[in-house]
Amino acid sequence: MLKVFRQFITVSFPNTGVQRIQPLFTMNRASRTRLSSSSNVKTIGTHDGKFHCDEVLAIAMLKLLPEYTDAQVIRTRDAETLKVCDVVVDVGGEYDAATLRFDHHQRSFEHTMKTLLPGKPWETRLSSAGLVYVHYGLAVIAQVLNKKKEDEVVGKLYDKIYENFIEEIDAVDNGISVSDDKLRYRITTTISQRVSRLNSSWRDPKPDETQGFNKALQLVGAEFVERIHHYATDWWEAYSIVFASVDARYDVDRSGEIIELENGAVPWKEHLADIEAETSVKINFVIFPDQKGMWRVQAVPITPDSFILRVPLLKEWQGLRDKELQEISQIPTANFVHANGFIGGAAERHAVIRMARSSISTDENE
Repeated sequence: MLKVFRQFITVSFPNTGVQRIQPLFTMNRASRTRLSSSSNVKTIGTHDGKFHCDEVLAIAMLKLLPEYTDAQVIRTRDAETLKVCDVVVDVGGEYDAATLRFDHHQRSFEHTMKTLLPGKPWETRLSSAGLVYVHYGLAVIAQVLNKKKEDEVVGKLYDKIYENFIEEIDAVDNGISVSDDKLRYRITTTISQRVSRLNSSWRDPKPDETQGFNKALQLVGAEFVERIHHYATDWWEAYSIVFASVDARYDVDRSGEIIELENGAVPWKEHLADIEAETSVKINFVIFPDQKGMWRVQAVPITPDSFILRVPLLKEWQGLRDKELQEISQIPTANFVHANGFIGGAAERHAVIRMARSSISTDENE
């Protein structure tokens, strides 16, 4: 008697409206005949047994596309079965985008984002997730956001999501450590580790990975879509605000080295670094109002995570407050400068501009 183990998976990703009950198969060789005769049904092949985050994410991304939303997932290592699958990920020993084969385990495979997309900076060896993302990432993001692939935000998010989501999964699957030095503590809550824990226990005498795989597909797909929406809303809006502020820098001061943000809560350091790299502009100070209506001036660090400042507020002001600061600075409403000169404040907009301008002028004269 031939057995085909068939279970159903409800695929539901937040904010997409996609929720369908679809069959997921763990197939034996005799199932190939029925599979190949179902030519109207798309199939995605991957290996059976223990699953990993990279192939789960690769499949989750494909299922976000209209042409693969209803695709059946075939988990097998049988070469003949894999031959009749429309797409194969993480198994088969072949990478060939033309035939939709996305494996990375072959000895000859050395591809990174940089090798497949010249101009991209990332040199981490790709997993099946990275391979699928290289070829389908723009289309997936566009589909989730209901935009065209050519939209500016889609292109920006493509890089951001690789850097802050996909690359980690590529590195973990390929055994690339986050550091060459001894880590101070262990991190055990990454998405790759959470997926790993959904596999059957080694103590299970009859392990069935299908249920855990279904849970992993839900977990990874939901987190991936959530990340897209985060970057498309909070991150993109902040980027747009900072970009507009850089564009209007000469309206703030003739030096062109000071920008103004209307909302001090806008995260700006990372965005400013990206914009400077794209435009060759250099900004030394950012001014903005705080929640109490006072004004702040903040020095730009040499990198977003650094405590070293390009141009700190004047050394003779550092650590001073109110009357003492006003007397030495000759700025009537200045009310404080931090002890290391990274931030200062005043009651009026023109006062913090003066604080920044004086610091820039002194730095240039030294």
